[in-house]
Amino acid sequence: MNLAVTDVRLTPILVADPPLLNTQGVHQPYTPRLIVEVVTADGVTGVGETYGDTKYLELARPFAERLKGRQVSDRNGLFTVADQVAVDASRVENAVDVGGLRGVQTADKLRLSVVSAFEVACLDALGKTLGLPVHALLGGKVRDAVEYSAYLFYKWAGHPEGVAGEKDDWGAAVDPAGVVEQARRFTERYGFTSFKLKGGVFPPDEEIAAVRALAEAFPGHPLRLDPNGAWSLETSLKVARELGDVLEYLEDPTLGIPAMAEVAERTGVPLATNMCVTTFAEIKEAFTTGAGGAVQVVLSDHHYWGGLRNTQQLAAVCRTFGVGVSMHSNTHLGISLAAMTHVAATVPNLHHACDSHYPWQSEDVLTERLGFEGGKVTVSDAPGLGVELDRERLAVLHRRWLEDDGALRDRDDAAAMRVADPEWVTPSVPRW
Repeated sequence: MNLAVTDVRLTPILVADPPLLNTQGVHQPYTPRLIVEVVTADGVTGVGETYGDTKYLELARPFAERLKGRQVSDRNGLFTVADQVAVDASRVENAVDVGGLRGVQTADKLRLSVVSAFEVACLDALGKTLGLPVHALLGGKVRDAVEYSAYLFYKWAGHPEGVAGEKDDWGAAVDPAGVVEQARRFTERYGFTSFKLKGGVFPPDEEIAAVRALAEAFPGHPLRLDPNGAWSLETSLKVARELGDVLEYLEDPTLGIPAMAEVAERTGVPLATNMCVTTFAEIKEAFTTGAGGAVQVVLSDHHYWGGLRNTQQLAAVCRTFGVGVSMHSNTHLGISLAAMTHVAATVPNLHHACDSHYPWQSEDVLTERLGFEGGKVTVSDAPGLGVELDRERLAVLHRRWLEDDGALRDRDDAAAMRVADPEWVTPSVPRW
């Protein structure tokens, strides 16, 4: 058994994305992802996935070269390799991460987002070599299926006129009735029983009405609202008070740990975040500010936390402080959903359904899409991640990336919005 890495393949792709709205704008018709393949001396290939924007590719390429000759079992060594890769200062200086909406971008965050894809690929290859599923390599599963929530978005019926893009059958959702209809479709197609609405798009009273409509249509079901920090402290307090009786939690209503702590203390509504706790260094302040801490649920994301084992470490810290844990999601494909499911299966204190964009993605790079049953994904016991790469489909999506003139190789929701509204600029925060 030879676990040495002999080859690494990086394939940037563009995948179809519907016109989903957020506080910064609208999703472009295609979004960049990066598929990582790690090949061992025994000919075993492991796969991983992460963001595909230029800044990630610039790090992934030298990382891939340094990985050759190392053992796929040496996951700690991945961080050593990452530290050796220089980050272009222009990529992080005063730069805000648009795709993940998770605050100011840093060199460390960029490196971790690259490390995560290589760690998953190495775990996949190691699992295939040993005949073990990834969850076994992480200590074993504590549940056989992982619950996910319906990720609701305000949405246009289609991309702006004249913009190429793939058609979808979801229709528009720009008011409470449209949001409820979207939720019904999610329930009928995938069996989801909890719902999260991406807010920060319309004035708060309109989004309060949408959540109230969901509560009426799905009584007793867990509901969440996430405006991505678009509200002022006073607006956050108002929304929390008006929806406190129906929300499972309110996600990132306002920016900054002090403001989050005040909302939590003055309303008693649980607050979740993927914006003010994105690194281990941010945990202490977030968990100790205010009477009950600034956040009550941390939404992990193995992509930018640095992989599956770092996700487990985060969950352990949350358990120590009595803070809940779940998972954030950005536009992703089946490789990432498989990785999310494996690590989620190993986290004892996972008491909230995880987020996933996967139902919105009409395209994938797998031979067989992962399925939801009763809103859950069954944890695979097959070796590795339990997924197989569809090379023909991968080639098609890579060819789309090659043929792009560069306009879509970096996600930019504001630029996409300007196609419909030439005067659009990213709103200042707080927006309301």
